[in-house]
Amino acid sequence: MPRRRSISHDQLAAAALTVIDRDGLAGTSMRAVAKELGMSTMALYRYVEDRRELEGLVVELVLSAVDPERPPPGPSWRERLETMVLRMRDALAAHPEVVPLTAVHRHGSLSLLRWSETVVGLLTEGGIEGERRVIALRGMLSYVIGALQLEHLGPLSGEGTNVIASLPRDEFPGMAETAASARGVDPETEFRGGLALLLDGIESQSTG
Repeated sequence: MPRRRSISHDQLAAAALTVIDRDGLAGTSMRAVAKELGMSTMALYRYVEDRRELEGLVVELVLSAVDPERPPPGPSWRERLETMVLRMRDALAAHPEVVPLTAVHRHGSLSLLRWSETVVGLLTEGGIEGERRVIALRGMLSYVIGALQLEHLGPLSGEGTNVIASLPRDEFPGMAETAASARGVDPETEFRGGLALLLDGIESQSTG
């Protein structure tokens, strides 16, 4: 009798990530992941309790690519904060369909907790403490998740911008003009520009 196949959590997460990248969240199911692994759906439930647990493994796999170590001394604390945010952005941008899951499973991801610990240390170094530190940490995480979702679902070069640019200017003069300018903003400029505004606000709260 053949020995029962053993699957690691990393293998499960990798298979689920393949399905998510290929079919999107809407097209992902336990059945589809089991098929990717070459096993029955019931067999998959021997390794994870439900889809939520599987999604948590996927989030951890994606975020494990983020280097949680504090950037080397030299640049200012603000520049090192920017480095940490860009590390997170790069890991998540490689798998945009996983971005919404990050918000749901953020408390269970050891990699995200390690990233957050480093960010908190840098904020403390910059004199950002107490409630301001809470808001700053949450603001940076919210920015990464929100900016990547907008870029994936409605990029500035997309049809939505064209629709807004064609709005009647007598009723929406500001939006129409802004949309016309938006066509020339590439994703990198958009992300870094928004991040700079966020960091400006955080730095203004520094007591260091």
